[in-house]
Amino acid sequence: MLRTLKPRAGRCPSRPVRAPPPQPLRILFCGSDDFSIASLRALVEAKRDAPDLIQSIDVLHRPAKPAGRGRRTLREVPIKQVATEELNLPTHPVDTFNGWTPPALINLIITASFGLFIPPHILECAKYRGLNVHPSLLPDLRGAAPIQHAIGKGRKYTGITIQTLHAKEFDRGTIVAQTPAPGIEIPHDIKVSELEQQLAKTGAEMLVDVLKSHKHVPPFKDAGWYAKYKDDPVASAPKVSKQDRFIDFRHHTMAEILTIQRAFGDPWCLLPTAERLILHDIVDLGHGHVSSSEPGLFYDEVAKEPRFRTACGSLGILKSSTYEGWKQGQGNAKLTTRVLSPLARVPQAASV
Repeated sequence: MLRTLKPRAGRCPSRPVRAPPPQPLRILFCGSDDFSIASLRALVEAKRDAPDLIQSIDVLHRPAKPAGRGRRTLREVPIKQVATEELNLPTHPVDTFNGWTPPALINLIITASFGLFIPPHILECAKYRGLNVHPSLLPDLRGAAPIQHAIGKGRKYTGITIQTLHAKEFDRGTIVAQTPAPGIEIPHDIKVSELEQQLAKTGAEMLVDVLKSHKHVPPFKDAGWYAKYKDDPVASAPKVSKQDRFIDFRHHTMAEILTIQRAFGDPWCLLPTAERLILHDIVDLGHGHVSSSEPGLFYDEVAKEPRFRTACGSLGILKSSTYEGWKQGQGNAKLTTRVLSPLARVPQAASV
């Protein structure tokens, strides 16, 4: 006679509990410029290729702002035109979250170069909360201008960090993906626009990979490595100000002046009249010989052009400039006839 074996009481066979598959994503994408546009295009392509991954995409952007002479025209953020005309996506102009409610059924918020803090009551509307695409190796260069400060501070490497959106602070979320060590090398002569383009492409690819690998679904695993293994100091990357572009020939070397131009835009100095001069086209001549070796701006009678000597002794040509109050690019004409005399140095203020 066969006996039927019964499991003992209290000893149920163990079975792995499978987590339910993530829901198709209904994304609220918050962006503004070319950096964020790259991620938006990548999401639209992923939606087309993997409809089970992404169901819908809405775009949140800042409203048009007054711009131009007299601030008489309204200028839309670049992502608005791309979203509506190229990608045919619904858009929502928002300058404050007070009294604003996200579109129905949104379950993931993604930000990239957006500029507004996503408050907790908005995050709570999305099942998977939010992700941010940040162009630095966090925690290094937290802030609004990490690409500019990476060049300005002479960083050798940078990268992309995909982090969760923190409920109280910018750039304090859990890092779910980060460019592998040591990061993306920064060429010594690269400009901000060139580095931004490279990082935008990398960030877009990493964002899609995070979604496909379901790293946007909790529990989150910290993938950050910079703070654990990097000995370099961590710095902030605040919004670029006019002071970041100020130069003093007595204290700045040629390399520093060219770095400021590549990182933050055309530098400016103070003239004896206390007016600003913006330096556009600069040519580095290296260490040349003139009758005086004092740093400053002067007029070269032989070459018939303004030149300058820096703190390190390097000589430079000022090919184009803008004098405060004059038309763009026509500063040299007034500079050579009214301000500079042959070999007369222009004193520079140490601070403004």
